[in-house]
Amino acid sequence: MTINKTPFGKFWNRDVTCYTLENHGGISVNILDYGAIIQSLNVPGRNGYADIILGFDTLYDYLEGHPFFGAIAGRVANRIPDGQFSIDNTEYQLSVNAPFDNHLHGGFRGFDKYVWDSETFTDEDTMVVRLHRISPDGEEGYPGTLDTTVTYTLNSENVLGFEVEAIADKPTIVNIVQHSYINMAGHDTGDVTSQELSIAADMVTPTNDRLCPTGDIMDVTDTPFDLRQPTVLGTAFERTDGVFDVNYVLDSTKTGLKPCARLRDPNSGRIMTIATTLPGVQFYNGHKLFEQNQVGKGRYRYPRWAGICLETQGFPNAINHDNFPSIVLRPGEVYSHKTTYAFSYD
Repeated sequence: MTINKTPFGKFWNRDVTCYTLENHGGISVNILDYGAIIQSLNVPGRNGYADIILGFDTLYDYLEGHPFFGAIAGRVANRIPDGQFSIDNTEYQLSVNAPFDNHLHGGFRGFDKYVWDSETFTDEDTMVVRLHRISPDGEEGYPGTLDTTVTYTLNSENVLGFEVEAIADKPTIVNIVQHSYINMAGHDTGDVTSQELSIAADMVTPTNDRLCPTGDIMDVTDTPFDLRQPTVLGTAFERTDGVFDVNYVLDSTKTGLKPCARLRDPNSGRIMTIATTLPGVQFYNGHKLFEQNQVGKGRYRYPRWAGICLETQGFPNAINHDNFPSIVLRPGEVYSHKTTYAFSYD
């Protein structure tokens, strides 16, 4: 197992570093300390290796703007309508940076647009990249100073890990997610419509015309959102006019890491199995990618559905729905969660 460190440019006079972790099972992952971005992830299949993560070759392309390719989103991922919420009867106004007057993924300059302090080390059979950042009180309108550590791991069993811990000095809200777009055939192989997805969830949180949850929790039975059995994505997309952007509710009776989703490419046999400690997972199918004109690694233009996001998370806009699991973090508490991505092929 090896960890390599290479320069990846500069941002506001800070050096940006790319860390490459490679294990003996043939998996290698590139992690940037800018935005805590997963820049590439090479995994084996029946007929060789493929980079399954959508992204860019240069820092400049990431700085130009992109739909959160490989990045983390925070302080609070997903949407908060009008950027408004209250804690303990105190009202807060966040920046409004998205259509329909929503606050999205942390605001104009969220966690994806900073260079993080970083270190690497090896712990027995596991390689570690640890990233750290302190978000000041009032950043993008959020109350409290938030001290956040993001940790990526890659072990000898072909499992990539993503962990977050944070503490705050005032009551605040936190929902930090990993926002990679994944195509199990390879980032430059077209769309994902032939791939098969299952999500271990009986319920979803439906959204309104502002793409924000209504507060309802809906059974997926006899709906287009039922993905409890492996489903060809092209078939699933036909049921929803090509659009998926919804939070799935995971089994709250299970503690620790619980199975979340499984994505398989039938041509290469590559399989990714996700487990998480979080209560939900957002399934976004990349239906806007073509119109966003994203030209990625190797100058490949990403088409519609070029990759999907499976973002383990707290429920969207949970701060404004009392029936959703709380995302409030108070002084003396620790916000923490873990997600694992296990890779294999058949």
